[in-house]
Amino acid sequence: MGRMRENPRYNVISMRISDEEREHLENIMGQTNLSISDIMREAMEYFAANYGQIEQQRKAA
Repeated sequence: MGRMRENPRYNVISMRISDEEREHLENIMGQTNLSISDIMREAMEYFAANYGQIEQQRKAA
């Protein structure tokens, strides 16, 4: 049986991305030694922390 984790993750989210987006993710993985899941978690944290600024930029565009 697998090792018990302190912070287990049970939810899986999938999404479709283009070949270009996949290549971009693979480049980030190579530069950071992070998994795609870790990269997406950091992206969600960044988005949540900067949502106000991002929303203002969208409205200005």
